Amino acid sequence: MVEPVDIERDVSRETLERLHEFEQLIQEWTKRINLISRADAGALWGRHILDCLQLVPLLPDVATSITDLGAGAGLPGMVLTIATGIPVTLIDSDQRKAAFLRTAAARLGVKATILCQRIEAAAPPPAPVVTARAVAPLRPLLDLAYPKLTPEGCCLFMKGENAEAELTDALQKWQMKIERFASRTAPSATIFRLSEIRRVNQA
Repeated sequence: MVEPVDIERDVSRETLERLHEFEQLIQEWTKRINLISRADAGALWGRHILDCLQLVPLLPDVATSITDLGAGAGLPGMVLTIATGIPVTLIDSDQRKAAFLRTAAARLGVKATILCQRIEAAAPPPAPVVTARAVAPLRPLLDLAYPKLTPEGCCLFMKGENAEAELTDALQKWQMKIERFASRTAPSATIFRLSEIRRVNQA
C-alpha cells in the first residue's frame, strides 16, 4: 500500500483545501442522512477522498466532461471536478443525496449538474468519461454506462476483490479494451479503464 502522501503530492494546496472543505461537508451531512457509513466517517480522507483521487491521472485527454453513476456522496464525481475543473454530471435517485450534491456544488463553486433520477432513466448528453464506484457488478454496470458514453470515451470503474470474476462475466456480453490499475489505497481493489466498448454479437 502506497502512503497517502504519494497520491496527494501532485495536488495543489488550493485543491487540497477545497477537498478538505468537501470532506467536512460530508461529515456534517452524514450526521443527518446516510451519505457514508458512520464507521467510515473517521477515515473519510484516506478511505474515500484519496481513493477517488487515484482516477485523476487515469483521465484521458478527451475528458471534457464526466458522468458519475450512482453518485451518492459525490465519490468519485465531486472529487474529480474539484481536482480537475472538468464539468461533471452526477446521477443519483435519492433526493436527500441529490440535495447534498447541490449544496456541495454551490458551496465549492464547481461545474456540476445533478440529476435526481434512476440511472437507467437519466439521459444526460453522452460524456467521454463515465465513472462509478460501488454501484453494480460490471456486466449490468456496462448496460447502464454504455448509453451515456461517447464512442471514443472510456469508463473508469472502481472494483473490489471480485473484479476479475465480474470482468469474466461481463465479457460474455461485452468486448472492450481493458486496462487494470492496482489501487494504492486498498490492496485488494482494482481500477478498470475500459474503452472501445462494444456489445458482443449474439446469433
